[in-house]
Amino acid sequence: MEAVLGLLVISAGVSHGLETSCDAREDGSQCYGALGGAVYLQLVTDATRYDELSFWKGSTGAKTEIMKTKNDKWVIKYTPIEDRVHFFINNGTFRLNNTRRNDSGEYLLQEFNSAGVAQGSRGLQLFIEAPVSSPQLSSVCLSHGEMRVSCSSEGDGPQYSWTLNGQTLNDTDAPPYNMTNTITLKKDLSGDLTCIVRNNINRNTVSRRISHCPGLIYVNCTLSNGTKISEWVNTLCVESTTVATVTEAPTSKTSTGSGFNVFVYFQLAEVFILLTICLGSYLFYKKKTCPQEQDDGELAVFAVSQVDHGGTLRGVLM
Repeated sequence: MEAVLGLLVISAGVSHGLETSCDAREDGSQCYGALGGAVYLQLVTDATRYDELSFWKGSTGAKTEIMKTKNDKWVIKYTPIEDRVHFFINNGTFRLNNTRRNDSGEYLLQEFNSAGVAQGSRGLQLFIEAPVSSPQLSSVCLSHGEMRVSCSSEGDGPQYSWTLNGQTLNDTDAPPYNMTNTITLKKDLSGDLTCIVRNNINRNTVSRRISHCPGLIYVNCTLSNGTKISEWVNTLCVESTTVATVTEAPTSKTSTGSGFNVFVYFQLAEVFILLTICLGSYLFYKKKTCPQEQDDGELAVFAVSQVDHGGTLRGVLM
């Protein structure tokens, strides 16, 4: 008989203690149970209509008998799980509580007549998975005003989908209908963004009001330690994400942490002016004093030259 996907019914609850149910009356049914929760497997419509039923874990080869019903009575055959199971004989539903990873696997239900002759069998596949947790959103603004938003959730096999103001979104960097936990929004988009995360066990959503990314700031500079920064920088658009804020406007100039600045040049100019004044003063003073010394020397020579050969003083030494 063709395998049929069992109907999955999920009750409200938190991550742990979820209850699921599955119609396993068709051969090849696939059923899912929440890790740590309870799963209801409807094996038959009414077990009282059967002379004998036997429920096994494992379909071929070595298998373990879990439960047996006969004469409207049921009994657990596998004692390690007897405190975690119950069978509702009137509606043929098998309940497994406090599910564990090793509860996953193939199961087999066999029917027998009053003489103990097998009348038929049906198999089912049980998967125990961790439910998805409540998702968390984070975002960052990229170059050219785009916004990248990420949605994270714990659990087995999460699948993601997005809506903005109720309209379905797809990641601009991925093929259509690709379910991903990250989506890139074009610039100037705003509104109510919702991330939906689901798996075979449950479904959770998170929504947040977003606004478009602010203007870009281009940074082009060299730090005092020699590190060069030349890039576009944005502030973030959603809480819980942090980025450095840069207030420097775009410029083609490059500033450095070493070398002469304007103040040094002014100091050098002052020193040069002072040296010029001192040198000029010295030369001026020299020019004023040297001619007087020369005149005195000439007078002395003149006075001496006025003494004749006879020894008579004919001039006065001044």
